[in-house]
This record gives sequence, C-alpha cells and structure tokens, in this order.
Amino acid sequence: MSTRVFIDRRPIWLILLRRGARVWLVLGALAIFMLLTSLDFPGLERDGQLAMGVFAACIFLWVTEALPLMITSILALVSFPALGILGSRETYALFGSEVTFFILGVFILASPIQRSGLSTRIAVGVLDRFGHTPQRLITSVLLLTASMSCVMSCHAVAAIFLPVVRSIHSGLSLKSNSRFGKALYLALAYGSIIGGTATLLGSGRAPLAVALLQENSDHAHTISFADWAMLATPMMLVMLLIARVVIHWMFVSEIEDISQARTALADKVDQLGKLTYRELAIGALLLVTIWFWITAGDSIGLATISLLAVVAAFVIGCTRWSEVEEDVNWGIVLMYGGAIALGMGMLTTGASAWLADRLLSVMPGEQPLVLLGVVALIGMWLTEGVSNAAVVALFMPPVLGMARQLGIDVRLVALFVAIPCGYSLVLPMGTPGMALAFTGGFLRQKDTALAGTILKFASLVLLIISALTIWPLMGYEL
Repeated sequence: MSTRVFIDRRPIWLILLRRGARVWLVLGALAIFMLLTSLDFPGLERDGQLAMGVFAACIFLWVTEALPLMITSILALVSFPALGILGSRETYALFGSEVTFFILGVFILASPIQRSGLSTRIAVGVLDRFGHTPQRLITSVLLLTASMSCVMSCHAVAAIFLPVVRSIHSGLSLKSNSRFGKALYLALAYGSIIGGTATLLGSGRAPLAVALLQENSDHAHTISFADWAMLATPMMLVMLLIARVVIHWMFVSEIEDISQARTALADKVDQLGKLTYRELAIGALLLVTIWFWITAGDSIGLATISLLAVVAAFVIGCTRWSEVEEDVNWGIVLMYGGAIALGMGMLTTGASAWLADRLLSVMPGEQPLVLLGVVALIGMWLTEGVSNAAVVALFMPPVLGMARQLGIDVRLVALFVAIPCGYSLVLPMGTPGMALAFTGGFLRQKDTALAGTILKFASLVLLIISALTIWPLMGYEL
C-alpha cells in the first residue's frame, strides 16, 4: 500500500501571500496580549493581568477566525500553564466542565438517533406538518425550539433538534455554502436561546439571579415563576419575530421548493420499513432522558443525565463505539472545553471580578435606567466569552448594592442582568446552542457576527421599552 505525499509546488511568494493575512492577524492578537500585559492595572494581580491578555487575544482570534476555532481554544488552554498563570493540573481540570461533558454526551446520543433512522422519521413528520415551504420550515424550527425551551433547558432543546435538522439538510443535499443551511441552523440556535429567556426553566442563570436576589436582600424582594414568565415572555415573542426577520434578510434562501427533501426522506423511511428495535429503544431512552432533564436537571445535572443515557445506549445495544468515533464532532468539544477553561481561568485569577468592578465603578448613577441599560449591555457581551451564570454571579451583588443606594427596585437588577446574559448569539463558545449550530458545517463567524449584534441591540432596546411600559403595570417600577 503506497502512501501519497502532498508537495506544494506553488511559488514561495504566492504561498506567503496567501498565508499573509493569517500571520498578520495572529501577530495582531500577540500585540493585544503584549499591550494588556505591559500596562499598569492597579488592584489586578500579575496572574489576572496575564489571564486578561490571553482572554482578549483569544476573543480577537475567534472573531477574525485567523485560526480554526478549536485551535484558538487549545491555545487558550495551554497558555495558562505555559505562562505560569495556573498550574497544569489546575488548568486542565477546568477543561472538564459540566457543559463540556454535556455537549459530548449530546453528540454521542445523536449518533444512534441518526443512524437508526429515528431522526429521519421525525424529520419527515416535521416536514409533513410544518415544512410545506422553505420559509415555513425555518419558522417552524425557530418556534418549536423556542416553545420547548420555555419548559426545559435550552441546551437540551438544541440537542434534541440537532439530529432532526441534520436529517433535513441531508435530505436537501445542501452544500457547505448554502444560505438555507445557514438559516436552518441559526433557527435551531436562536429559537432555543431566545425561548430560554422566557421562564425560570429555560436555563440556570435566571434561577441563580433570583437566588442571589433573595440572598442579598430581604426575602420579600423576589420574583416568582409566574411573574418572571409574564415579565419576560412579551419580549421573547417580539425577539423571535425580529430573529425571523433577520434570518430571512441576511440568508435569502436559494431553495424555493423542499419537495426534494420530503421525497428523499420519505423514500428513506420506506426503506427503513417498520420501526426497528434500535429505533424504539433509542426513542424510549431519549424520552426518559428528556424527562430527567426536565425534572432532575438542576439536582443531578444535565451532563450527568446525558452521560448516564450514553451508558444506557450501549447497554441496550443502540450504538457501537466505531459509529460514535465517526459521528462525534470532537473539534467542537475541544473548542467549547478550551473556551470554558479560559472563562474559568479569568474567574480563578480574579481578572473577571476586577474587570466587573472597574466597569461598574464608572457607571452613571444619576439615571437608574441608564445604569441598568449599561449593565445589561456589558453583561450581554461579556457572556460571549464567560459563562452566563458566572456573569450573573459577578454582576448581581455589586449592582444590587448600587441599586439600593439609588432607591431602585432590586428586582429590576435580576431582570436586567439575567435576561441579557441569555442572548449569547455571536460566538459559538458562548452557549451550547450556538456551538451545536456550528457543527452543521454551514455557519462561519462572519455569519453570526452581524446577525447576533443586531439581535443583541434589539434585545437591549426591548428590555428598556419593557421596563418603561409593561413592567410598571406589574409593580416593577424604576
């Protein structure tokens, strides 16, 4: 068996020209790191300053895509022990976060769901019921994921719909530059993320904000489940409408008819015949997993439930490791794990707390709405690189103190911190929903940069409008 060796015979000047942009971008990231680590930041330890330099450089590399996203995450991971910020053991322990293992468990579960043909059957059902036109299909994915995220973790919803969306794009034989493919996966991400802001069940950040509200003020100042839903749902509904308009505007579908996908998937279902043991078993396991995600996600943990389901899938004979090796997107796991480690490193070294304190120290105190608006703006962008729960934990105590001094209803702080932190819509490492959307192979960072920024701006405007119009009717006044 012969081995073919690739030899690049292009002129060296052409190779350097093609690679020049990447080299300059990497040098730009290095310059950002050098600048931040050479300046004097009073109150910030040297380890925290180095961590902030690594954080800023990696954000630059992620946004510009000078390097593959997962390579930048690996760079972030190795920078901490290499620069002496944290020890090797401590750094690599940060990689093994709960969210990283949740994503890994989701990918492994998606393999038998897709290979068994179950996702194809579900996709046919979705197309028959909702997908008569390309635009209706995109709208249906957006609304279905959003509605499910109101009653269960938005991460889990994205995981459930991922193999279904994969089957749809496979049935359409979409190319990697397909605008419809981009729209389809963005609908999956944006629906699950936006829907997760409506209730206390959509994510962990809202319950955390309510808990911190109770701990840092008297228990009379709290927000009930019903109140949160009534306060946040109108904004969520309008955001879904805006998201649908943005997707339609930015990614005009090149497909006018999806009957090809309906026919192709229907043929696959005919070939599958009657439901097999594998489909029934993995379907039952998926229902049980969803049930535990809903009822025990907070106590046991989403990652633990996912990995237990993975073990069960092997025990009942639903999958084989050879299939998992082929199907799992290991690059996304590396990307998310490195990004989580970077964010946790910022917390461990005190860089995040220092940054939050400095930002809050320059807040305008004369106008309560301006103060809360700036807090929301900082929170929604900081959460692109740091866990949204961490941002809530960092911002809530000091902003609550400022609110009490200014006579602001402290319940508004929880809303202005927790809701914007849910809109992580730009970087794939911001939330599992965005990370899973990037696994389809259609999205690039430039696709989500403009769309996500527009939606963030819209969410901030809607948040302020809600605080001025709807919330006072329920007793939540500035």
